Amino acid sequence: MDKTHTTGDLKLVRKLNKSIVFNFIKDHGPVSRAEIAKQTSLNKATVSSLVEELIHENFVREIGTGKSSGGRRPVLLLFNGDAGSVIGVDLGVHYISILLTNLNCEVLWSKETAISPELTPDEIIDTLVSLIQQAVQLAPQTRHGILGIGVGVPGIVDYKNGSVLLAPNLNWRRTPLKRILEEHTKLPVYLDNEANMAALGEKMFGAGNGYDHMAYISSGIGIGVGLILNDELYRGAVGYAGEMGHMTIERNGLKCPCGNRGCWEMYASEKAFYMRMKEDYRLSDVSRTSFYDYVNEANRGNDRVIANLNETGEYLGIGVANIVNTFNPNLVVIGNTLAAGGKWIFNPIEKTLATRALHFSTEHVKVVRSQLGDRACAIGSVSSILQNLFAVSDRPSPLP
Repeated sequence: MDKTHTTGDLKLVRKLNKSIVFNFIKDHGPVSRAEIAKQTSLNKATVSSLVEELIHENFVREIGTGKSSGGRRPVLLLFNGDAGSVIGVDLGVHYISILLTNLNCEVLWSKETAISPELTPDEIIDTLVSLIQQAVQLAPQTRHGILGIGVGVPGIVDYKNGSVLLAPNLNWRRTPLKRILEEHTKLPVYLDNEANMAALGEKMFGAGNGYDHMAYISSGIGIGVGLILNDELYRGAVGYAGEMGHMTIERNGLKCPCGNRGCWEMYASEKAFYMRMKEDYRLSDVSRTSFYDYVNEANRGNDRVIANLNETGEYLGIGVANIVNTFNPNLVVIGNTLAAGGKWIFNPIEKTLATRALHFSTEHVKVVRSQLGDRACAIGSVSSILQNLFAVSDRPSPLP
């Protein structure tokens, strides 16, 4: 066997084993070396060696001793969330939201700035760069500094090359956002669809924690879907899975900015609700009243607002039924603006799901509101960086 090949294999095995130890401490700490060895099937010498590396790198720290089961009391290990920081960005249609967190996703600083989709990509990117620079200046001095920037974008994203291929509600096409941001910040940037980011955030820190099969539905100006299948973010063959806002639900329906007709988001989004209100009230710009104010109107008994919210919720439920029938998740999380519609949105979703989805699928699925709220995408953007810290893509059985 080629010696170089053998050395490379051993280095890979050590890297994979280090990932296993790191993630076990992060997820289950405080924990002892002996418990890590027992639960991961790595031998004690390997665990001790890898733990010393992680302590030296400041990712793990010893925090005292635990209870003894006979013999010396074990030294407990804990993931050091203050070893570095991360920046997470939610680039919306009407806003940019940014978070600076430590490695435990504890928010150190946050800011939201209003933008207009009528701005050029360069103008929006200038605003984004300015916000990132503010976060960089406010980041604490740590051993590893800022480990990266995660950015969620409402559109079709080539996540491997970091390019926004199409964001119809922003009027963006083939924008190399990763390259632009890395040139400005000199930091690694991870770019993805905002629904994927939010799904990842809910999976790691929100309503989806503990679920292996989950659909996150971002119902804002448009609709995006992030899918967690078999405990992993599902991307499809080339990374564009989840663009279900553009599945056709009306054969000769309304024209969508994507070029199709009858797209789900033309009937079940915040934009669709405003269209209904505009037609009902015959006003030129009903979107000047916020969605949250309309919900308050519904709560005060405004029948026309209630009817339009219910119709939007019913169409949202049609898409949810399609998702449940297709992917058989055990959790559906509704996020973004429409999630604030409360019973006026969720009751029609539940009713439509019960009548349109297969009974066998609905027996095992829950529909809930996002636990992370309007921070889901930004927290997910942070999560995308944390997930890649000592990540293991195809984790083999550990070797001693």
